Amino acid sequence: MKNISLIINAVLAVALGVLFVLFFSLRSRVNQLDQQPLHLASGSSNIVYVNMDSLYGQYDEYIDMKAKMVEKQKSMETELGNKKAVYERKVMDYQEKAKKGLMLSSEMQKTEQQLMGEQQNLMKLSESMQAELAEESRVLNNKLGNNIVEFLKDYNKNGRYQFIFSHIYGGNLLFANDSLDITKDVIVGLNERYNKKK
Repeated sequence: MKNISLIINAVLAVALGVLFVLFFSLRSRVNQLDQQPLHLASGSSNIVYVNMDSLYGQYDEYIDMKAKMVEKQKSMETELGNKKAVYERKVMDYQEKAKKGLMLSSEMQKTEQQLMGEQQNLMKLSESMQAELAEESRVLNNKLGNNIVEFLKDYNKNGRYQFIFSHIYGGNLLFANDSLDITKDVIVGLNERYNKKK
């Protein structure tokens, strides 16, 4: 019995010694790895990015669509402004006549109801115009986003990039090496496609 306990203690001592050696040798190797910079095996990056601020500033289709939206918004604002001006003239006319006592109380009541109806119609028109602009803006943004994604699929059809990120100032991507920026190629390609469509 005494021999068995000595053998077990000896085996445990050897195992403990082996564990110490393994622990310290692995620890030094991990420290060495932490101090080495990370390099891609191929020598070139398979991760790139597109600067969206630059892209939107130079993408012809985006610029044209934005100009159309601004023009439509101005047209709607003019239409709404004209209708508001007509409404305000009616209100002032009513107030002046009522102040001078030139209207019967039944006429005043009828005019007030008409003016309230017109005011509600103006509010509905304003809300309708805002909703229309918001929907058009959403559809245009989706269309532009889809155009960019479809172009990037063709651009990367050989599979040279694993990831293509978008970079916007103030976004999640805080720093990227300029050599990973493919924005110029993307702008040229998108503009060529757009000009062919036009």
